[in-house]
Amino acid sequence: MTEHTHNQDKSALLLKPDRQVGIIGYGAYVPRYRLPAKEIARIWGAGDEGLPIIEKAVAGLDEDVITMAVEAARNALKRAGIDPLELRAVWVGSESHPYAVKPSGTIVAEAIGASVNIQAGDWEFACKAGSEAMVAAMAMVGSGMGKYALAIGMDTAQGKPGDALEYTAASGGAGFIFGPAEESLAVIEAAYSYVSDTPDFWRRAHAVYPEHGQRFTGEPAYFQHILAASRTIMEASGLKAADFTRAVFHQPNTKFPQRAGKELGFSPEQIKTGLLSPVIGNTYAGASLIGLSAVLDVAQPGDLILMTSYGSGAGSDSFILRVREPILERQGKALSTQDYIARRTEIDYATYVRFRGEIVVR
Repeated sequence: MTEHTHNQDKSALLLKPDRQVGIIGYGAYVPRYRLPAKEIARIWGAGDEGLPIIEKAVAGLDEDVITMAVEAARNALKRAGIDPLELRAVWVGSESHPYAVKPSGTIVAEAIGASVNIQAGDWEFACKAGSEAMVAAMAMVGSGMGKYALAIGMDTAQGKPGDALEYTAASGGAGFIFGPAEESLAVIEAAYSYVSDTPDFWRRAHAVYPEHGQRFTGEPAYFQHILAASRTIMEASGLKAADFTRAVFHQPNTKFPQRAGKELGFSPEQIKTGLLSPVIGNTYAGASLIGLSAVLDVAQPGDLILMTSYGSGAGSDSFILRVREPILERQGKALSTQDYIARRTEIDYATYVRFRGEIVVR
């Protein structure tokens, strides 16, 4: 089989809308509170050496997935320059929706002034719930069912006290408005999804905290899916790592995305802009999305970007985006991702457990 035929076969696996779609607006949100990893290590008697991150973002007492999603959506609307009444869908992907039954999407839609004549609801797929909503938004616009669709990935993730996840489980995320390619600041040139039944991370009904397969979460979970999705979309598009300006990979910690990037042929320079986990932690459904928002904040027309998410259970969504001229005038219309990261108030462990509801007063 020739390389050309091989690539031609792979191209049939790509998700192809009837009309080309792009991102017309984007916005991030990160709460101001930060819990240093060394503070967690102090409480649980662990050493300061080899901590997975520097610190993580923590939602305040008056913040949850809905309030943070509203902030990200408003930033996305500012950059898109559209009336929220023009949205045809508002979808929120998260692992930590405030309600088990009542949807987050309807509250977000009403808070931002969207019409009642829309699709609204919630998505779940662990850390790729946000990118799954992006695929759905791309499909809605690409099919002609709606002109604009909003997809948000946001979380207030929580790890069991003393568990390795407590170091990284953080709060924050981003939202993206999809619309016609000719109006976009970045065109979606290709999209692809790869999934399997891989039980690396789970939480049963009524369980307070999630469980994880420890080293199993790397192989065959994270790396198999990230690498397979990224390689497939690149091969199907006839591209290699050197063709991209920047890349974003899901970041449960600092080491995993760096190793994935290296195995795919990307340089540290190509992935550093979107690598935010060292300073805000793993925002789960918002992790790869907020990495993409940080990249778009500094992108230039013509830049080619690869983004690949990962969700336990397990699967990856991969996107190739080509940045367009409108990016230059839309970047400054809302607070940047780094603006939110710089807006920092350090807290101690006692404040953290109060904010996260670990202390129950009966």
